[in-house]
Amino acid sequence: MKAKENKEVEEVVEDKKKSKRNTSDKKNKTEQYKMKIAELEKDLDESKDKYLRLYAEFDNYKKRTIKERLGLISTAGRDTIAAVLPVLDDFDRAKKSADDESTNEVFSEGVSLVYNKLHSILKAKGVKPMESTGVVFDPELHEAITEIPVENEEMKGKVIDTIEKGYLLNDKIIRHAKVVVGK
Repeated sequence: MKAKENKEVEEVVEDKKKSKRNTSDKKNKTEQYKMKIAELEKDLDESKDKYLRLYAEFDNYKKRTIKERLGLISTAGRDTIAAVLPVLDDFDRAKKSADDESTNEVFSEGVSLVYNKLHSILKAKGVKPMESTGVVFDPELHEAITEIPVENEEMKGKVIDTIEKGYLLNDKIIRHAKVVVGK
């Protein structure tokens, strides 16, 4: 009987050992699962961050491309319009000469219509002449041809006369005004 009791005691001890091993195995597996979950969450956060950065970069690229395209479209005819400006200057000089009562020149009605149409077309395309006579000289807008001494102190540093008009195309300079500045 003692042998039977010893065997039962050994079985109980063995069961407790197995139970402890199972418990420690379960704890180890639980820890492994927690570590794996933490690692996967970290990978997921990194992937989300990469995705958001890539999305923001692409969005910025789209906006920049649209802005560049609009800028290109708004100034697409810049060279052509700049080439037409000397013709416009000649028209302005001819009109000024015809309006002068001391000359015999006449600005016919047909030429006047062409003159007005040319001005209206350029205005519709965004071309505006710069107002420069009487304003403070700005090297960003004006090109000084010469300086002349002035008696009036208020006119020092201001544009006295405009030799050639400056023009803006959609608020961007396509030709600087050539001016005479008071000294």
